[in-house]
Amino acid sequence: MNPLRCLSVALMSAACSFAADPIAHSFLATGGETFILDGTGKTVWKYDHSSRDGWVLPNGNVLLALSRSKAWPGGAVVEVTRENKIVFEYKGTQSEVNTAQPLENGNVLLTEAGAKPRLLEVSRDGKIVVDMAIAAQTKDHHLQTRMSRKLANGNYLVPQLLDRVVREYTPQGKVVWEVKTPNMPFTAIRLADGHTLIGCTLGNLVIEVDADGKTVWQVTNDDLEGKPINDACGVQRLSNGNTAIASHHASSGQIKLTEVNRDKKIVWTHTDKRNSGIHHFQILDTDGKPEAKAQK
Repeated sequence: MNPLRCLSVALMSAACSFAADPIAHSFLATGGETFILDGTGKTVWKYDHSSRDGWVLPNGNVLLALSRSKAWPGGAVVEVTRENKIVFEYKGTQSEVNTAQPLENGNVLLTEAGAKPRLLEVSRDGKIVVDMAIAAQTKDHHLQTRMSRKLANGNYLVPQLLDRVVREYTPQGKVVWEVKTPNMPFTAIRLADGHTLIGCTLGNLVIEVDADGKTVWQVTNDDLEGKPINDACGVQRLSNGNTAIASHHASSGQIKLTEVNRDKKIVWTHTDKRNSGIHHFQILDTDGKPEAKAQK
C-alpha cells in the first residue's frame, strides 16, 4: 500500500477512536405505555395504565395524568410510589384529565376537558383551591387542551388544540397573552428569556415565539434527515439548549424521541419495539448527570 495512504488511514482511525461517546438519557415516558428507562435503555419502572402527562418527583414518586378507563371514567391524576402504591388521587369529573403538574406550593395543577373545560389547582388533601374556566371550543372535548403549565408570575399557559391558539390566563380567567399556531398546539413552555416553545402536533413542527408572537426559531421534518417527527406532541427544552421532541404516532421500530440542537442537527434519538408512541416525557438525566428542572 502507498505509504501516504497508510498514513491517511491511520490518522482516520485515530480520529475515530477519539470521537465523542453517544449521548445517553434516562427518561419517563407517558402514553399508551407508562415507563422509565435508564441510560442503557433498560426499563426500570412501569405503570400498567395509559397516561397523558407525568413527572418524576424529588422523592422518587411519579405524578401522572391518567387516561379515562373503567376505573377512572373521567380520567385522573395520581401520585404513585415506585411500588405503584397510590398516595394521592384526584378523579376527573368530566371527559378527560390532560395535565398534571406538581407546583412549588405543594398543589397539583390539572385540566379537565368536557362541556365546561377548566383548569384546577388541587391541594394534597383534595381541596380545589383554584377553579378557572378555559375559553375553549366544546364540540370536541378531546381537542380542548393538553399540557397546561403554571408560570412563575402566577398565570397559566394553556395550549388549545382545535382552536389553534396558546393562551396565558390569570387565575381569574382573564386572557393576557395569546398566539395563534400553524397547527394544533400540544405543549407550550415559557422559557427564561420570555419566549414560548410550542409543539404543534400533526404539523410535525416545533416553534419558538417571542413575547410579540413572532416565530424566532422552528424545526420541522424538512430540516431533519429521515423526517423523524411523527406528531410533535411532548417537547422539552434541555439545560444544554437542545430541544427534545416526542413522536406520538410512532410505532414499533420507529423513532419515538428526537433531540435537536439550535442548528437543527439531530444529536440523539430513541427507538424501541413498543407499538405505541410517546405522548409526553421527562428527560431525567444526560450521561448520568441529572437534568436541570424540566422545562416541559
